[in-house]
Amino acid sequence: MDGRDPSLWRAVGDPLIAASGQGVLSGCRVAVKDLFAVAGYAIGAGNPAWLREAPVESAHAPAVQALLRVGADIAGIVRTDELAYGLTGINTHYGTPPNPAVPGRVPGGSSSGSASAVALGLADIGLGTDTAGSIRIPASYCGVYSLRPTHGLVSTAGTVGLAPSLDTVGWVTRTPQLLGRVSDVLLPQRPAQPIHRLLLASDLFELVESSVRLPLLEEARAWAKRLDLPLHPMESACAAQLEEWAEALGIVQAVEMWQTHGRWLREHREAVSPQVANAIAAGEHMPADYLEWARDTVRRARAVLAELIPPGTALVQPAAPTAPPTPERAVSDLELLTTTVLLVCAASMAGLPVLTLPGVRGPAGPVGLSLLGSAGSDRALSAAVAEVIDHPAVGPEEASGTW
Repeated sequence: MDGRDPSLWRAVGDPLIAASGQGVLSGCRVAVKDLFAVAGYAIGAGNPAWLREAPVESAHAPAVQALLRVGADIAGIVRTDELAYGLTGINTHYGTPPNPAVPGRVPGGSSSGSASAVALGLADIGLGTDTAGSIRIPASYCGVYSLRPTHGLVSTAGTVGLAPSLDTVGWVTRTPQLLGRVSDVLLPQRPAQPIHRLLLASDLFELVESSVRLPLLEEARAWAKRLDLPLHPMESACAAQLEEWAEALGIVQAVEMWQTHGRWLREHREAVSPQVANAIAAGEHMPADYLEWARDTVRRARAVLAELIPPGTALVQPAAPTAPPTPERAVSDLELLTTTVLLVCAASMAGLPVLTLPGVRGPAGPVGLSLLGSAGSDRALSAAVAEVIDHPAVGPEEASGTW
């Protein structure tokens, strides 16, 4: 793999930006999603017209600065789905970053480059964002670890947003230990009750492809043993409510995308791919009663999930419904897109932290597991997994087994 592949990197160096200090991340290389301010570079946001007009940034985004301060080097700026909208990793302007876990399949998006660079071994840390699965799906498809923090816990300042009430910063690594070290740097120092119980969301496992379901359930039990935590099956977690939640999430996201990018889109419609342009434009004339219903549904979902996942508990669910699809299936399979949104919508609705773990691997590639914690339990999730010894993400040469 060419270390300067333009479908992966927008800018890359050796390093691109050297660490400004020393600390727990000294020697680590960071791949920064092209939504973050990196001093001396413009933000491209996955669109050439955006990049042409964007100013050169005079300061790093706080998340970037925090990593540099403790010894990490910025290896480069990596690709994102256009304007951070998408779950596939396909960018019509720049191509698709490779997925080394299963070549020829999509890496997931919109933090596609962040996960791809880490999975390829070209970076140790992938800095990305998650609005509605944008860090979790790439982690699942590429077979690596990720953390989507509690909403508002890590500053999104210095980033190009998509839907502010849903946007979060997130990160990807190959090992649980490094994920924990990054979490220690980026998360605020807040006490959190240790994770002492896992709930197995049996109804959510019914949403994955049948060939994956049993192996993924077995791997969930194996992870519970590694973490030395009791695993309690729940026949009915929240699957029955996901369609309503996903619809509400789509309405809120559409309205906020239009508020964020609508003016720019009006002036640059021809420079934006039809899929992305249409998704943003859908929020322009959203009826007020639809939005009121959606925001009320968000409030109700948060109450349900707060009761379901109290402090000290994590809900175990599939991170994605399938292994990474081919590009053709990724853009044409509406059922796959719908099911993917169902699996990611709960955490986005409630602003909950999600730790995604490598799950199972077969001929079609990886499928991850996600642990949803209560709001503010980010450090507890990271700490629980960081204690697992010698369980790195599996390299692509090991991804050829059977389910």
